[in-house]
Amino acid sequence: MAEIQAAAAEGSAASPVHDGQPVDASGAGRDVSILFVGDLVGGIGRRTLLESLPVLRERYAPTFVVVNGENVAGGLGITPKIADELIAAGIDAITLGNHTYHRREIYRYLDAQPRIVRPANFLRSQPGRGVCVVERDGVRLGVVNLSGNLYLRAGRSAFTEIEVALGELGAIDHVLVDMHAEATSEKIAMGWHLDGRVTAVVGTHTHVPTADARVLPGGTAYITDVGMTGPRGGVIGVKREQAIESLLTQMPVRFETSDEDPWLMGVLIRCSRPMRAESIEQVLMPRPADASKER
Repeated sequence: MAEIQAAAAEGSAASPVHDGQPVDASGAGRDVSILFVGDLVGGIGRRTLLESLPVLRERYAPTFVVVNGENVAGGLGITPKIADELIAAGIDAITLGNHTYHRREIYRYLDAQPRIVRPANFLRSQPGRGVCVVERDGVRLGVVNLSGNLYLRAGRSAFTEIEVALGELGAIDHVLVDMHAEATSEKIAMGWHLDGRVTAVVGTHTHVPTADARVLPGGTAYITDVGMTGPRGGVIGVKREQAIESLLTQMPVRFETSDEDPWLMGVLIRCSRPMRAESIEQVLMPRPADASKER
Protein backbone atom coordinates (compact mmCIF):
# COMPACT_ATOMS: atom_id res chain seq x y z
CA MET A 1 0.00 0.00 0.00
CA ALA A 2 1.28 3.42 -0.88
CA GLU A 3 2.49 5.64 1.94
CA ILE A 4 0.87 9.04 2.49
CA GLN A 5 3.24 11.98 2.41
CA ALA A 6 2.18 14.81 4.72
CA ALA A 7 4.81 17.15 3.33
CA ALA A 8 7.18 17.00 0.37
CA ALA A 9 10.93 17.11 0.74
CA GLU A 10 13.10 19.76 -0.91
CA GLY A 11 14.63 18.72 -4.24
CA SER A 12 18.02 19.53 -5.72
CA ALA A 13 18.63 22.13 -8.39
CA ALA A 14 18.83 19.38 -11.03
CA SER A 15 15.55 17.80 -10.00
CA PRO A 16 12.39 17.88 -12.12
CA VAL A 17 10.10 20.83 -11.43
CA HIS A 18 6.33 21.03 -10.95
CA ASP A 19 4.66 24.46 -10.83
CA GLY A 20 7.98 26.09 -10.05
CA GLN A 21 8.82 23.66 -7.25
CA PRO A 22 11.68 21.13 -7.44
CA VAL A 23 10.74 17.46 -7.47
CA ASP A 24 12.91 14.83 -5.82
CA ALA A 25 14.63 12.91 -8.63
CA SER A 26 14.19 9.52 -6.89
CA GLY A 27 11.05 8.90 -8.92
CA ALA A 28 12.29 10.49 -12.14
CA GLY A 29 12.67 8.35 -15.24
CA ARG A 30 10.84 5.40 -13.70
CA ASP A 31 8.10 3.48 -15.44
CA VAL A 32 4.93 4.25 -13.51
CA SER A 33 1.35 3.16 -14.16
CA ILE A 34 -1.82 4.52 -12.61
CA LEU A 35 -5.03 2.51 -12.65
CA PHE A 36 -8.06 4.74 -12.15
CA VAL A 37 -11.42 2.99 -11.66
CA GLY A 38 -14.64 4.84 -12.40
CA ASP A 39 -17.56 5.46 -10.06
CA LEU A 40 -18.25 2.45 -7.83
CA VAL A 41 -22.03 2.01 -7.73
CA GLY A 42 -23.46 0.27 -4.66
CA GLY A 43 -22.36 -2.99 -3.09
CA ILE A 44 -22.25 -4.66 -6.48
CA GLY A 45 -19.73 -2.08 -7.69
CA ARG A 46 -17.58 -2.51 -4.58
CA ARG A 47 -17.60 -6.31 -4.92
CA THR A 48 -16.82 -6.10 -8.62
CA LEU A 49 -13.78 -3.93 -7.87
CA LEU A 50 -12.50 -6.10 -5.03
CA GLU A 51 -12.95 -9.33 -6.99
CA SER A 52 -11.32 -7.84 -10.10
CA LEU A 53 -8.27 -6.41 -8.32
CA PRO A 54 -6.21 -9.64 -8.36
CA VAL A 55 -6.79 -9.96 -12.12
CA LEU A 56 -5.95 -6.31 -12.72
CA ARG A 57 -2.80 -6.44 -10.60
CA GLU A 58 -1.55 -9.54 -12.41
CA ARG A 59 -2.40 -8.13 -15.84
CA TYR A 60 -1.18 -4.54 -15.44
CA ALA A 61 0.94 -4.41 -12.25
CA PRO A 62 -0.20 -0.83 -11.55
CA THR A 63 2.02 1.32 -9.36
CA PHE A 64 -1.05 3.12 -7.97
CA VAL A 65 -4.76 2.34 -7.86
CA VAL A 66 -7.22 5.22 -7.41
CA VAL A 67 -11.02 4.86 -7.42
CA ASN A 68 -14.03 7.17 -7.39
CA GLY A 69 -16.24 6.07 -4.48
CA GLU A 70 -18.99 8.67 -4.30
CA ASN A 71 -21.79 6.18 -5.15
CA VAL A 72 -20.49 3.12 -3.35
CA ALA A 73 -22.84 3.16 -0.31
CA GLY A 74 -26.19 1.96 -1.63
CA GLY A 75 -25.74 4.08 -4.76
CA LEU A 76 -25.29 7.40 -2.92
CA GLY A 77 -22.31 8.54 -0.86
CA ILE A 78 -19.71 6.56 1.05
CA THR A 79 -19.32 5.42 4.67
CA PRO A 80 -16.19 5.13 6.82
CA LYS A 81 -16.58 1.33 6.93
CA ILE A 82 -16.62 1.03 3.14
CA ALA A 83 -13.74 3.48 2.72
CA ASP A 84 -11.66 1.50 5.24
CA GLU A 85 -12.40 -1.72 3.34
CA LEU A 86 -11.23 -0.20 0.07
CA ILE A 87 -8.04 1.17 1.62
CA ALA A 88 -7.34 -2.17 3.32
CA ALA A 89 -7.64 -3.82 -0.11
CA GLY A 90 -4.75 -1.69 -1.36
CA ILE A 91 -6.58 1.25 -2.90
CA ASP A 92 -4.17 4.17 -2.68
CA ALA A 93 -6.69 7.02 -2.85
CA ILE A 94 -10.46 7.53 -3.10
CA THR A 95 -12.04 10.47 -4.91
CA LEU A 96 -15.62 11.66 -4.45
CA GLY A 97 -18.09 14.09 -6.06
CA ASN A 98 -21.52 15.66 -5.69
CA HIS A 99 -22.77 12.94 -3.31
CA THR A 100 -19.84 13.42 -0.91
CA TYR A 101 -22.01 14.55 2.00
CA HIS A 102 -25.00 12.25 1.46
CA ARG A 103 -24.14 10.31 4.65
CA ARG A 104 -23.39 12.35 7.75
CA GLU A 105 -21.16 9.68 9.30
CA ILE A 106 -18.52 10.46 6.69
CA TYR A 107 -18.02 14.08 7.77
CA ARG A 108 -15.39 13.55 10.48
CA TYR A 109 -13.78 10.73 8.52
CA LEU A 110 -13.07 13.09 5.62
CA ASP A 111 -11.04 15.30 7.95
CA ALA A 112 -9.22 12.38 9.58
CA GLN A 113 -8.38 10.08 6.64
CA PRO A 114 -5.83 11.59 4.24
CA ARG A 115 -6.41 9.03 1.47
CA ILE A 116 -9.94 10.20 0.68
CA VAL A 117 -10.54 13.51 -1.12
CA ARG A 118 -13.66 15.49 -1.98
CA PRO A 119 -13.76 18.20 -4.67
CA ALA A 120 -11.19 20.88 -3.94
CA ASN A 121 -13.59 23.58 -5.14
CA PHE A 122 -16.16 22.85 -2.45
CA LEU A 123 -16.29 25.56 0.24
CA ARG A 124 -13.30 25.55 2.57
CA SER A 125 -15.72 25.39 5.51
CA GLN A 126 -17.00 22.00 4.34
CA PRO A 127 -15.48 18.79 5.73
CA GLY A 128 -12.54 17.15 4.02
CA ARG A 129 -9.72 18.12 1.69
CA GLY A 130 -9.37 18.29 -2.07
CA VAL A 131 -5.85 16.91 -2.55
CA CYS A 132 -3.63 14.15 -1.24
CA VAL A 133 -0.20 12.72 -2.02
CA VAL A 134 0.59 9.01 -1.91
CA GLU A 135 3.98 7.39 -2.32
CA ARG A 136 5.21 4.00 -3.46
CA ASP A 137 8.85 3.01 -3.94
CA GLY A 138 9.96 6.63 -3.91
CA VAL A 139 7.43 7.77 -6.51
CA ARG A 140 4.95 10.44 -5.37
CA LEU A 141 1.50 10.79 -6.89
CA GLY A 142 -0.67 13.81 -6.20
CA VAL A 143 -4.43 13.24 -6.46
CA VAL A 144 -6.77 16.19 -6.98
CA ASN A 145 -10.59 16.00 -7.00
CA LEU A 146 -12.67 18.70 -8.70
CA SER A 147 -16.39 19.23 -9.26
CA GLY A 148 -17.91 20.79 -12.34
CA ASN A 149 -19.96 23.95 -11.88
CA LEU A 150 -22.48 23.44 -14.69
CA TYR A 151 -25.51 21.51 -13.37
CA LEU A 152 -23.71 20.60 -10.12
CA ARG A 153 -23.44 22.53 -6.88
CA ALA A 154 -19.84 23.41 -6.15
CA GLY A 155 -19.06 26.46 -4.06
CA ARG A 156 -16.19 27.77 -6.18
CA SER A 157 -14.93 27.65 -9.75
CA ALA A 158 -12.98 24.52 -10.65
CA PHE A 159 -10.81 26.55 -13.04
CA THR A 160 -9.55 28.94 -10.38
CA GLU A 161 -9.33 26.47 -7.50
CA ILE A 162 -7.22 24.00 -9.48
CA GLU A 163 -4.34 26.47 -9.23
CA VAL A 164 -4.62 26.51 -5.45
CA ALA A 165 -4.89 22.72 -5.35
CA LEU A 166 -1.77 22.20 -7.45
CA GLY A 167 0.12 24.59 -5.21
CA GLU A 168 -0.81 22.50 -2.17
CA LEU A 169 0.79 19.34 -3.57
CA GLY A 170 4.40 20.41 -3.17
CA ALA A 171 7.10 18.25 -4.77
CA ILE A 172 5.58 15.29 -6.61
CA ASP A 173 6.34 13.13 -9.65
CA HIS A 174 2.83 12.78 -11.09
CA VAL A 175 -0.60 14.38 -10.69
CA LEU A 176 -3.96 12.74 -11.38
CA VAL A 177 -7.01 15.01 -11.55
CA ASP A 178 -10.52 13.54 -11.22
CA MET A 179 -12.88 16.05 -12.85
CA HIS A 180 -16.32 15.03 -11.57
CA ALA A 181 -18.71 16.88 -13.84
CA GLU A 182 -21.95 16.63 -15.78
CA ALA A 183 -21.02 18.79 -18.76
CA THR A 184 -18.60 17.30 -21.25
CA SER A 185 -17.54 20.82 -22.22
CA GLU A 186 -16.24 21.53 -18.72
CA LYS A 187 -14.26 18.29 -18.62
CA ILE A 188 -12.72 18.78 -22.05
CA ALA A 189 -11.85 22.39 -21.23
CA MET A 190 -10.16 21.29 -18.00
CA GLY A 191 -8.11 18.75 -19.92
CA TRP A 192 -6.79 21.44 -22.26
CA HIS A 193 -6.35 23.89 -19.38
CA LEU A 194 -4.06 21.46 -17.56
CA ASP A 195 -2.31 19.91 -20.56
CA GLY A 196 1.40 19.71 -19.85
CA ARG A 197 0.97 20.58 -16.18
CA VAL A 198 -0.47 17.32 -14.82
CA THR A 199 -0.10 13.67 -15.76
CA ALA A 200 -3.78 12.93 -16.28
CA VAL A 201 -7.25 14.46 -16.24
CA VAL A 202 -9.97 11.81 -15.97
CA GLY A 203 -13.68 12.59 -16.10
CA THR A 204 -16.27 10.95 -13.85
CA HIS A 205 -19.96 11.33 -12.88
CA THR A 206 -22.01 10.37 -15.97
CA HIS A 207 -21.33 6.61 -15.53
CA VAL A 208 -20.98 6.06 -19.30
CA PRO A 209 -17.48 5.54 -20.73
CA THR A 210 -16.54 7.84 -23.59
CA ALA A 211 -14.41 6.92 -26.62
CA ASP A 212 -11.99 9.85 -26.51
CA ALA A 213 -9.11 8.54 -24.39
CA ARG A 214 -5.90 10.18 -25.67
CA VAL A 215 -2.68 11.87 -24.67
CA LEU A 216 -2.93 15.60 -25.34
CA PRO A 217 -0.04 17.40 -27.10
CA GLY A 218 1.53 18.58 -23.85
CA GLY A 219 1.68 15.04 -22.44
CA THR A 220 -1.46 14.91 -20.28
CA ALA A 221 -3.60 11.77 -20.55
CA TYR A 222 -7.27 12.62 -20.92
CA ILE A 223 -10.72 10.98 -21.08
CA THR A 224 -14.09 12.71 -20.77
CA ASP A 225 -15.67 9.92 -18.71
CA VAL A 226 -14.17 6.73 -17.36
CA GLY A 227 -17.56 5.08 -16.82
CA MET A 228 -18.88 3.27 -13.76
CA THR A 229 -18.01 0.08 -11.95
CA GLY A 230 -21.34 -1.58 -11.31
CA PRO A 231 -24.45 -2.97 -12.99
CA ARG A 232 -24.36 -2.36 -16.72
CA GLY A 233 -27.78 -4.04 -16.95
CA GLY A 234 -29.45 -1.09 -15.21
CA VAL A 235 -29.74 2.59 -16.11
CA ILE A 236 -26.49 4.23 -14.91
CA GLY A 237 -26.67 1.88 -11.91
CA VAL A 238 -30.41 1.99 -11.11
CA LYS A 239 -32.82 -0.90 -11.75
CA ARG A 240 -33.96 -0.25 -15.30
CA GLU A 241 -37.68 -0.78 -14.66
CA GLN A 242 -37.60 1.93 -11.97
CA ALA A 243 -35.75 4.37 -14.22
CA ILE A 244 -38.18 3.72 -17.06
CA GLU A 245 -41.19 4.14 -14.75
CA SER A 246 -39.86 7.49 -13.55
CA LEU A 247 -39.38 8.71 -17.10
CA LEU A 248 -42.77 7.40 -18.28
CA THR A 249 -44.88 8.72 -15.39
CA GLN A 250 -42.84 11.81 -14.46
CA MET A 251 -43.61 10.86 -10.85
CA PRO A 252 -41.26 10.19 -7.92
CA VAL A 253 -39.93 6.63 -7.87
CA ARG A 254 -37.73 5.07 -5.20
CA PHE A 255 -34.57 3.97 -6.98
CA GLU A 256 -32.64 0.83 -6.05
CA THR A 257 -29.24 -0.29 -7.28
CA SER A 258 -29.41 -2.91 -10.01
CA ASP A 259 -27.26 -6.03 -9.80
CA GLU A 260 -27.44 -7.10 -13.45
CA ASP A 261 -24.34 -7.54 -15.62
CA PRO A 262 -21.69 -5.95 -13.37
CA TRP A 263 -18.62 -4.55 -15.12
CA LEU A 264 -15.48 -2.75 -14.04
CA MET A 265 -14.65 0.39 -16.01
CA GLY A 266 -11.42 2.32 -15.70
CA VAL A 267 -8.29 3.54 -17.42
CA LEU A 268 -4.62 2.63 -17.17
CA ILE A 269 -2.17 5.51 -17.58
CA ARG A 270 1.46 4.66 -18.30
CA CYS A 271 4.30 7.12 -17.69
CA SER A 272 8.09 7.03 -18.05
CA ARG A 273 8.85 10.70 -17.28
CA PRO A 274 7.65 12.91 -14.42
CA MET A 275 4.38 14.74 -15.13
CA ARG A 276 4.00 13.17 -18.59
CA ALA A 277 1.82 10.28 -19.77
CA GLU A 278 3.00 7.93 -22.48
CA SER A 279 -0.38 6.29 -23.02
CA ILE A 280 -3.91 5.90 -21.70
CA GLU A 281 -5.80 2.64 -22.17
CA GLN A 282 -9.42 1.94 -21.32
CA VAL A 283 -10.03 -1.03 -19.01
CA LEU A 284 -13.52 -2.47 -19.53
CA MET A 285 -14.14 -5.92 -18.10
CA PRO A 286 -17.03 -7.95 -16.68
CA ARG A 287 -16.96 -9.08 -13.08
CA PRO A 288 -14.90 -12.29 -12.87
CA ALA A 289 -17.14 -15.24 -13.83
CA ASP A 290 -16.46 -17.30 -10.70
CA ALA A 291 -17.39 -14.37 -8.48
CA SER A 292 -20.60 -13.63 -10.45
CA LYS A 293 -21.86 -17.17 -9.82
CA GLU A 294 -21.71 -16.53 -6.07
CA ARG A 295 -24.18 -13.61 -6.14
